[in-house]
Amino acid sequence: MTWQWVWWIAAALLVGAELLTGTFYLLAIGIAAAIGGIAAWLDAELPLQFLIAGGCGVALTIIAHRWRLRIAEPPPQPSLDVGQAVQVRTWNPDGTARVAYRGTMWDAELASPGTPRAETLYIVGTRGSVLLLSEHRPAT
Repeated sequence: MTWQWVWWIAAALLVGAELLTGTFYLLAIGIAAAIGGIAAWLDAELPLQFLIAGGCGVALTIIAHRWRLRIAEPPPQPSLDVGQAVQVRTWNPDGTARVAYRGTMWDAELASPGTPRAETLYIVGTRGSVLLLSEHRPAT
């Protein structure tokens, strides 16, 4: 059996395995193996076949990864907490507060230094698990 058939059988197996995973990475490697088979068919030496297939495999995998990141990322969803009112229980000396929200106590900070310290404030964002508060309910 000549090397071109080894490459093309490997390509067919990789593309077939891709049908089971759906990640496009095995498809990229399968196409690279097929290109290695084309290099063998054109009578390239074995080290050159591996170099061509390996280079194409790396390039196609990078392309597949970038495509997956661009297409597969869901758009950012707004937080369901934004716009909700909270009751400030205590103000700490460093300007942070403890607020009652959803049946428990949360750490909170003022969204801007000019925000007055009121008893009822509105969530305008989050920073980790810290709520950012404002005196005005944000527009939805």
